Amino acid sequence: MPPHIASVDLPLRTSLRSWKIAAVSGFSLAIALASPAQAADASAMAETASESTVKAPSVADDDQRRGIGARNDPDDPDSDDDIEQPEPRTGLNTITVTATRNESTAFDYPGSVSVVDRDIIDDFNPSSLAEIFQAIPGARFDGGPRRSGSVPTVRGLGGDGVLIFIDGARQSFTSGHDGRLFLDPELLQAVEVVRGPTSALYGSGALGGVISLRTITAQDYLGEGEQVGGRVVAGYQGVNDEWRWGGTAAMQSSDGEFDFVGNVTFRNSSDIELGSGLTLPDRSDSFNSLAKFTWRPSDSLTLSTQWVHNSSDTLDPNNPQGNNVGGPGNLNVNRSIRSNTLQTSLNFNPVSDLVNADVIFFYANNRVGEQEVGTSRRISREVETYGITLVNRSEFALGDNASLRFTYGGEYYQDEQTGTDNTTADGTRGGVPDATRRFYGAFVQAELGIETGIGEFNIIPGIRFDRFENEAVGEQDVNDDAFAPKVGVSWKPVPELILFANWAEAFRAPSYNEIFADGVHFQIPNLGGPPGPPQFVSNLFVPNRDLQPEESETIEFGAGVDFSNVIWGNDRFTLKGSYYESDVDNLIGLDVDIPAGCFGAPFPPCGSGAPFGNISRNVNFAQAEVSGFEIEGSYDSDYFYVRANFATIDGVDRATGEFVGVLTPDLLFVDTGFKFAPFDLRVGARLTVAGDFTEVDDPLQFRDGYETADVYAIWQPLSGALEGFRLDLGIDNVTDNDFEVVAAGVSQPGRNYKATLSWRGAF
Repeated sequence: MPPHIASVDLPLRTSLRSWKIAAVSGFSLAIALASPAQAADASAMAETASESTVKAPSVADDDQRRGIGARNDPDDPDSDDDIEQPEPRTGLNTITVTATRNESTAFDYPGSVSVVDRDIIDDFNPSSLAEIFQAIPGARFDGGPRRSGSVPTVRGLGGDGVLIFIDGARQSFTSGHDGRLFLDPELLQAVEVVRGPTSALYGSGALGGVISLRTITAQDYLGEGEQVGGRVVAGYQGVNDEWRWGGTAAMQSSDGEFDFVGNVTFRNSSDIELGSGLTLPDRSDSFNSLAKFTWRPSDSLTLSTQWVHNSSDTLDPNNPQGNNVGGPGNLNVNRSIRSNTLQTSLNFNPVSDLVNADVIFFYANNRVGEQEVGTSRRISREVETYGITLVNRSEFALGDNASLRFTYGGEYYQDEQTGTDNTTADGTRGGVPDATRRFYGAFVQAELGIETGIGEFNIIPGIRFDRFENEAVGEQDVNDDAFAPKVGVSWKPVPELILFANWAEAFRAPSYNEIFADGVHFQIPNLGGPPGPPQFVSNLFVPNRDLQPEESETIEFGAGVDFSNVIWGNDRFTLKGSYYESDVDNLIGLDVDIPAGCFGAPFPPCGSGAPFGNISRNVNFAQAEVSGFEIEGSYDSDYFYVRANFATIDGVDRATGEFVGVLTPDLLFVDTGFKFAPFDLRVGARLTVAGDFTEVDDPLQFRDGYETADVYAIWQPLSGALEGFRLDLGIDNVTDNDFEVVAAGVSQPGRNYKATLSWRGAF
């Protein structure tokens, strides 16, 4: 083990490549030069090309969903081939509410945001959130195939460098090797990922971006005039012998004043068969549930309360990441994961341009407990988060051609961590301090829209102030504060073309785990000791109250196009890409020092802790320069569709030129399929291509590029006795390819046969 080790939460990788910068410049220039003329043609063909409002799908909309494609019944005398068909949706035309805390399309936002809605989630037929993130450039899950060790990263940052929300409730659980997020895909309405610094709206931690998970609502299952609906589902996948089954029930009053939605989902799985032919130990039982109640006492007031729950029991190694198997130093454990998120929200939106207010109260409790197999040791980590968020929006008309909206508010939240270990004298757990952190934040954002003779301009400046406090039992408090400004600008010379740029600063306050870590990190045998059975010495954590917040400054620019009626009369093509560059200062990493004497004579003595230099300590160690290129696009018609994204990221220490942190190759993802409307059928394939990975200081960490393909078929009758049923069949990793995702530390799952049958209906 080298004397200086960066934790897995650190950023990024690699030196800049001139061809990538040239590619970005060429992409933006090509769009800027070619698109206006094409956009004018597209506008002449369809007046609706620039519409941005999208209605959430329900059971009543099944015949209009992107899933199968619109069609006319030739046997129906009332059918008209000339009837206006619903415009196809693409990911960039889907509504985001996270990027600005207001509704807008992902395409119109002057930055990078991706939205994966329920239709696409269902198409993946996912077993985990990691599968869904294939649809998002620059975002993925690391830590290997086990759900218990899977952690999200955005633009190379993970851990406390990425914020996670479930319906506006913060998820603050972080651990050295356990997962961060415990939620079944069956509960999701949509996944939003804002890529890039967003501290100006959300405060500490939003260096890499924000992951916002929106759960299902009653309106997702009920159309106008329907009062009862739901969905039942059962499925199987072979790579880990996983069965799942569950159901959703939705109800609403006839006048729409009350509604309720609830879900229960079960999964049972066994060890994972890898593409290498080996088996990764991972036995798991999980139970997920959701209950959400909404009351609308008036047209201007909406009250909602909800509970989201996950219980998972697994048998896997203490460190579930990578290729770890149970053994000395990493025993198998019976792991118990319990996650509960409670949220109550109020929206008050009277007939006034000055008031549109949200109040959100939230509480999240995430606990991971481990019972070592073959011993009596029990350890746990529990993080409780509770807080309140207040947001209001005020709109002003500035003449006929300009408008202004202010979004402003405040936030308070607190994280409390408790670590236990029944084998220590005081019952505390090494590296998991009993600690509390508090954040007080206030923010304001303006959105100025201006119509001119040369197009539409949108300017979005904002700033946030945060005060943060860290305290631990028996330790001196550590307090600090920070400002985070931003500004984004977009220009649409025609509705079908957008050019944008943004600048932002962001920060991440040191966590209580980094500041107050103490106790035993790990034990090693003293190979330089006297003859006989090996004696073990301890590497001890040492607190560091002098840690500085991580800070970043980022510029980003890009362009996008959105065309309708490109090939046929009812199709849509969208494309959006950007280049970003960040200077990230005061990166925090774990510095591990082991005395040379522990490896044998004639080196100095080997012992435990600071007197022998056998310590682990979090330090500010690097100043990084990070850059990357991301592009996503889609084409959708009544006959076929294509969704694709590409991302590359580069990062080096500005002082040493060394590669830093989580390293990733260039990655291309394509999902394409054909629609056979007369048969209510779609067939498709997904292709993932990763480049060779050599941008790392240690040649032993080089990785070959890889290609992997999935195929799938979806049968979804839209009429007749089987209306409401849906059958999903698929094979992931069709060729049983043996490949390793960088930072996973293990081969990926092998060939995986999948089948799911579901039914949904409403009355």
